Amino acid sequence: VQLQAYGGGLAQAGGSLRLSCAASGPMLNYYALYWFRQASPSERELVAGISMTGGSTTYADSVKGRFTISRDNTNNTVALQMNNLKPEDTAVYYCAADPVYNIRKLSSQTRFWGQGTQVTVSS
Repeated sequence: VQLQAYGGGLAQAGGSLRLSCAASGPMLNYYALYWFRQASPSERELVAGISMTGGSTTYADSVKGRFTISRDNTNNTVALQMNNLKPEDTAVYYCAADPVYNIRKLSSQTRFWGQGTQVTVSS
């Protein structure tokens, strides 16, 4: 599975950004998709995840009510809509895929990764 993330950038606090990730590979609908983020020097943390069919989603407490993950299995994409951004959302964001869906997925348990995209939120 190959993943290509795009859509990061600079936003002001209270603003919005939308991240997208294009996935390629066989049987993508058999993979859960995730967004992680890493703000140096912190560990890479789960932001949001979505199950194979899209019927289940999970979010970090810090982003609940502000971020929305979605997937389009026809076009093999996953998106993260980020609203009401805060300076503490500043990080490098990564899309990821794994055959196992877990609402508390750890980065060490996640098999496939895209390159990161920088999100910077100014106060």
